[in-house]
This record gives sequence, structure tokens and C-alpha cells, in this order.
Amino acid sequence: MTQFTPPPAPSEVEAFIGRVVTDLGAAFSGVLVNVGRKLGLYQAMADLGACTSTALAEATGIRERYIREWLANQAAGGYVAYDPAKQTYALPPAQAMVLALEQSSIFMASAFEVAASFWLDEDQIVAAFRSGEGLGWHAHNHRLFCGTESFFRTGYRACLVNEWLPALDGVVERLKRGARVADVGRGHGASTILMAQAFPKSSFIGLDYHDGSIATARARAAEQGVTGNIAFEVKSATEFDGEDFDLVCFMDCLHDLGDPVGALARCRKALKPDGKVLLVEPYAGDRLEENLNPIGRMYYAASAMACTPNSLSQEVGLGLGAQAGEERLRKVAREAGFSSLRRAVQTPINLILELTP
Repeated sequence: MTQFTPPPAPSEVEAFIGRVVTDLGAAFSGVLVNVGRKLGLYQAMADLGACTSTALAEATGIRERYIREWLANQAAGGYVAYDPAKQTYALPPAQAMVLALEQSSIFMASAFEVAASFWLDEDQIVAAFRSGEGLGWHAHNHRLFCGTESFFRTGYRACLVNEWLPALDGVVERLKRGARVADVGRGHGASTILMAQAFPKSSFIGLDYHDGSIATARARAAEQGVTGNIAFEVKSATEFDGEDFDLVCFMDCLHDLGDPVGALARCRKALKPDGKVLLVEPYAGDRLEENLNPIGRMYYAASAMACTPNSLSQEVGLGLGAQAGEERLRKVAREAGFSSLRRAVQTPINLILELTP
């Protein structure tokens, strides 16, 4: 006998349709955040204050008719404020910090570049889901690389030198005196460059298997005049050589690796007996239900589109995932031979962990 399932209540249907419409509005509008960032519209609004579409068009040299439609979309989403009496638009201070001011500690506009890359990689991910095979970081659309750099650089700039490194036992003192540091999976080198600038007596090497990213990292360092105590090499996490490192860093990348246990075991051999590992990972609880929230939703999407496919494309293919959680990471560290893992500090989007041999 077929079990009868009662139809959903109209209020339930209406509520879920509302959620989908909200998500569609965000998905449709994300590209307009990119448009506003690339055309300098947010920055111009921050400089102008309250303005009309005509004034913003004149300030930026963009056609007014397009500006008018863009502003209406931004006002509907709460990204800009609209005064119906004066028919003017303004970028409130909070929105300016997130959308216009690249040096802000909470600048996030460039994260939409990552979202754009995911859509462009849709066909490859559909194929990967069907085959079970991986998709390496290098195989993604190039917009993923710069978008990821900019998104994480905001947190690194705000917290790495001022909060995360000081939370590790004795590490800042070593860095001030002169230490050897390896920064694994460094992409475009944002964290490596920040540390090299802050601690000129220490030497830093950034490693990544993606030659295109390493070329960009070298260029970024040269542009910022950071050359004397920094180097970048094309090497995977399990291949880097050298020993007697005081600190090895894995910034938002351990979960991307095919063999995170092997990578940590290799870095353990490269550390001094009293060396440390700085492990920065996406914030996550240990149980799925702890991560069913906006941050978890964002990271699970990134994990499905980039992190897990990259891991599955490499040897071992553990597929740790971006929401592994502290206990799973502790197990990986223990299997790699580390005696302890300590949560040094946390932010709303990151866990900052200290590993000791």
C-alpha cells in the first residue's frame, strides 16, 4: 500500500518560494557587485556622498541609463540607501567598508569574483560529480585565483600579524630575532608578503604547485618592494625540501590537499624540534548541524566547487573538505605525528590552530 504524503501547507510553499526568490535575487545581483567594483562606482559613491544617478554618471564617465538601473538594483538589495524625497542614493559607512575601501579589514566585494568563477566552471564540476574524478586548482577559471587572493588577503591583513601570530607560543619573538618560515599552498603570496614585511630579520619561502600562481606571487612581492627576505618556489606540499624551520604555515589550504596527513608529516620533519605549525582553516563545528548557517553554506559551496575536487585530483585524495572541523583536523595532525593541536584564536570565518611536534 502506497503511503500517503499530505500536500505541504500553502504557508510552507510560500515561505520556501520566498527563500528561493531571495537567493535568485542574490545570484542575479552578484554580477552587479562585480560591475560596481570594476567600474569604481562604490568608490565614487563613497567620495561623493548622497548623489543622483546623473551625478554618479558624471563622476565616473559611465552612461547614466546604466547607472540608474544599477543603483535601483543596489538599493533594492540594501547595498546602497535611497532617499525617495530627494531621489538621491548614498553608500552608508558600513557598506563602504565592505564594498569600496580595499584597505578595510572587512572588504568583501572581490569575493563575488570567486562566485563568478564557480559559474564558469559549472560544466567541469557537473562532469566531476558524475565521474567521481577530481578537478585540480589549476584547471579552474583564472578568476578563482585573484578572487581567492583578495578575499583571504582582507583577513590576513587585519589579523595575521596583529592577532594570529601573537597567539602562537613564542613565535613572534622568534620572528623578530630572525626565523625560517615556510608558507605552504600560497597561491598569490598574500600571507607570505605580509609576514616578510612585518619581520624583516626572518626569511620566508612561499610554496605552491601551481606555477601560474607562483609567478603572480613573485610579481606581487616585487611590486611591493619585498625581495630581500622572501622567495617563492613551485613545489607541492609534500615535496618541499629544507629543514630547521621555526614555523610552517598552512593558510586556508590544508583541506584542499590530496594528502594532508603526508603534507603535515613532511613539514614535521622540516621543523626544528621546538618549531610550530600555524594552521588556518575555515571556521566549522565538528557536526553537520553546527554548520547549517550562512557561513557554513558559503564554505560548503566552495568545498563542493573547488576544495574537494582539488583534493580528489591528487594522490591519496582524502577529500577532507572545507568544513572538516577541529576534531577531524586534530585526527589528521595526530596521524602525521604531531603531539598536540591547540585552538589559538578564532574569527567568524576562520579557526587558527597551533600544532606542536
